Amino acid sequence: MTKSHSPSIPTHDIHAALKIRDVRYFIGSVGLFSLASRALAVVIGFQIYQITHSAMALGWLGLIEAVPAISLVLVGGYVADHYDRRWILLITRTASFICAVILALLSLKIHAVSIVGLYAVIFLAGIARAFADPANSAFEAQVVPKHLTVNGASWIGSVWISSSIAGPAIIGFVFAAWGAVGSYILISAWFLLAWLCTLLITPKHQIKPETKEPLLASIKIGWNFVFSHQPLWGAMALDLFAVLFGGAIALLPIYAQDILHVGPQGLGLLNASPSVGALLMMLVATRHPPITHAGRNLLWTVTGFGISILIFAFSKNFWLSITALMFSGIFDGVSMVIRRSMVRLLSPDHMRGRISSVSWIFICASNELGAFESGMVAALIGTVPCVAAGGVVTLLVVGLTALAAPQLRRLQFDPHTMQRK
Repeated sequence: MTKSHSPSIPTHDIHAALKIRDVRYFIGSVGLFSLASRALAVVIGFQIYQITHSAMALGWLGLIEAVPAISLVLVGGYVADHYDRRWILLITRTASFICAVILALLSLKIHAVSIVGLYAVIFLAGIARAFADPANSAFEAQVVPKHLTVNGASWIGSVWISSSIAGPAIIGFVFAAWGAVGSYILISAWFLLAWLCTLLITPKHQIKPETKEPLLASIKIGWNFVFSHQPLWGAMALDLFAVLFGGAIALLPIYAQDILHVGPQGLGLLNASPSVGALLMMLVATRHPPITHAGRNLLWTVTGFGISILIFAFSKNFWLSITALMFSGIFDGVSMVIRRSMVRLLSPDHMRGRISSVSWIFICASNELGAFESGMVAALIGTVPCVAAGGVVTLLVVGLTALAAPQLRRLQFDPHTMQRK
């Protein structure tokens, strides 16, 4: 029996998951990939806004990444269930590295950067993401033992959030000092290290479907499972609409440049602020898992997220804006631990890839389509009214979800057995 399946590690030990070698490498892979991905989002957004000075251009950026990610993620879920997930991650990490290198080459001519070229590379990165995200979510269940689900999710989430803080914060200063080219070179190095951590994880036994169903039939099975379990679709829908309308990240270049006047360094700090709050809650969750009253806690945290976005919308003070975004991250951090644990605990082993792909459909739609929605609406009614309206819609979504999904509202887990009550 390998160490990763050893029952000798006590579940009350907050460092239990970290004592497993492959979990540490998985966390390293997730952290470095997040470091690179979040930094890339800051650089590409600020670069495009510097060139175009257009909220609509930022909206198109979100849509261009969303199209391949959403259209192919179900295929990615099918592939993750039928083929080796570790190899899928190695291939997609390689693709991300290549995309970052190409972005550096495109940015060499500072005054002749091709916007179409930048968009094209982001489109290719979205294709890689469509296969990487469901494979990564499903592979986590192979690496982290079931009795350490919440502990592992909390540590993985904590490192992911830490990287989401460090990536934007570091890259803002790198961009100011060395421009887009230097930033993309550093991002390429982070992607390469993420690939190396993935390579060092021991190959895992994977439970695959006994028979390979046709692609569309297999995808349909995953969708049917999610929509036959109200807590799953309720939580996914809540996250979708809350972030779709309440997210403000895509418009941060406008806040940094034209409203708060803090430049690329300030943009990096604004991007990092939600992750600071989320990290604090992730660390608390390693000792006090919010899973006992999962449904109730999820609804309250999304409510707090909506209020934080409302405060940020009207703030013209940099430090108040930072604080509001940090609190949005605090609430989102609790929500993230709950949703990650729910998908793990409510999914059968042989369907994890397909169920994760459905989850990633909602996540991609909320983030990238949310960016597109924010850019289009901001171009029509202005940036501040757009973000404020999003906060109000988020609060309405929470109320509607609480009424439409009573099983989610009452969902509870035993924190010791990880069984649904």
